[in-house]
Amino acid sequence: MAYWLFKTEPSSWSWDDQKRKGAAGEPWTGVRNFQARKNMMSMKVGDLGFFYHSVEQKSIVGIVRVSAEAHPDHTASEGPWQCVDVVAVCDVPNPVSLDAIKKEPRLRDMVLVKNARLSVQPVTPDEWELICRMGGVSKIPQ
Repeated sequence: MAYWLFKTEPSSWSWDDQKRKGAAGEPWTGVRNFQARKNMMSMKVGDLGFFYHSVEQKSIVGIVRVSAEAHPDHTASEGPWQCVDVVAVCDVPNPVSLDAIKKEPRLRDMVLVKNARLSVQPVTPDEWELICRMGGVSKIPQ
């Protein structure tokens, strides 16, 4: 299993929006960055990801599971853009802010710290466990 981080502006797609989709989940559309697309093309069903609110909140607020591997993004009018489908798994009870992540020395090499603009990025297993603990996730999804 691999771990990921999905960034979104809550004004366009929020954690509450994602949860409302229930077991059906939602395609993670609109990604127009080649590295982010490559990351999604590497994902497998069952991989887990952090749901990150960007812009004002800048916090990890939830956990999602990949429910469908990369397929054509129906919102793309040009180019070979791909998306994956994700379903909400659980809330992060204490959202983990970007500031808190930057202050944690063990997270200094995290992609979010080094390349905060990348919209879909990998997370290492150690980063995953630490952030889940920081966020008060009592039963860490595996």
